[in-house]
Parts: sequence; C-alpha cells; structure tokens
Amino acid sequence: MQKKLKKRLFVVTGVIVIVVIVVLAIVGGSTAHKSLTVAEAASGSHNGERVQVTGKVVENSYSFLGDVLTFSIYDEAGDPSVSLKVVYDKGVSSTFGNEVTAICTGAIDDQGVLQCSELVTKCPSKYESSVDALGVEQLFSYGDDLVGKPIKVSGVIQSGSLKPAGQGDRFVIADPAGGRELPVLFSDALSEEIQDGSTVVLTGVLNASGKLEATDVALKG
Repeated sequence: MQKKLKKRLFVVTGVIVIVVIVVLAIVGGSTAHKSLTVAEAASGSHNGERVQVTGKVVENSYSFLGDVLTFSIYDEAGDPSVSLKVVYDKGVSSTFGNEVTAICTGAIDDQGVLQCSELVTKCPSKYESSVDALGVEQLFSYGDDLVGKPIKVSGVIQSGSLKPAGQGDRFVIADPAGGRELPVLFSDALSEEIQDGSTVVLTGVLNASGKLEATDVALKG
C-alpha cells in the first residue's frame, strides 16, 4: 500500500514539475528579447522580433497623439543620422525629454517601427548652487525689466505640476514659503531625483507671457 502511495506521489510530483517547466518556457519565450543597438534595430533584419534597444532621444522628435507618444532614438556612440522610430502608449514619466537615454523594449513591426511595451528613461542628476539666484517673488518684483534677459531663479516644484516634455508647462515653481508661481518651459531630460517638492535652480529667459524658458535645470546643491 505504501509502495503504491509513494509511486502515485512520485508520478504526481513529476507531472507538476513538467507543468512548471512548460509554463516557465512559455513565459520566458514571450518575454525574451534581443539587446540591439539602434543601427542594428533600424537595419530591417530584426522586424517581427522582440528586442530591447537603448538610445538617446533625438531632439524635438517626439509628439503626442492622445496618450500615444512617438519619438526617435539614436546611438550615442554611433552615427547620429541613423535613428529608430518608437511608439509607446502606456504613460510617460516626467523625466522624458530631449537627449534622455531611453531603454525601449518591444517588437519591431513590418514598417521598422519599435512598438514599445516598456520604456525606461535615465538622466544623470545635476546640482547647482543657488547663490546669485533670484527667488520667484523677487523675480516678479522687477516687473518687465527682466523679460527677455538671461536669469537664474531658484524655487520649489509645486505638487502635481511635473509633466513630460511636449505637454505644455514642464512644471511650476514657487518660493519655499509659497506665493506667486512661475510656470517653466523645458524640453530636455530631467533626472529621476527631480520630483514634486524638489528645490531646483534654473537658468533661462523670462518671456512676455511670464513663463521661464529654461535652458538648464539642476537640483539645488
């Protein structure tokens, strides 16, 4: 009796192991991908394959149609004239922008477009001293005197204002104590450390609409 029971347990265990192996093989097969350069992915020889491609976002190549983001990437160490078109529709981080490093995973379609199912962006953090930087209230106290002139401003990013590049004001800052707010336009990449509540130091030009067209964004060092 015990021998029969042991035999049945052995058979059942063996079946379970086989099922687990098959499931892992299926899952692994559906998620496996090749790591390619942009040039390799753009060659056309990998259409229909699931791949992971890392590249820099081509300046001003991005556009939004509803929640769908379309942009191009290039090899940082390769030929900048060779690029790969990427389409992503799963929500974009506020770090996305020009020249950000984008790690794109998905399948290349018949037109050579990477239909991205997973997007990770990376940008190194920058730090800047706030010495000689104006506060937001101080900036507005000058009226129109500083419109069109290079300035340095420091402030706190207001909650809920951070957006990806290409979706209007990138974020809004105010003095630590609150008060008037300054909308900021910025199209380049932001580091992951820049979040709601971060104190940032900005360099740019105040336009006639009362918005700062930033050329550089750094964390207060």
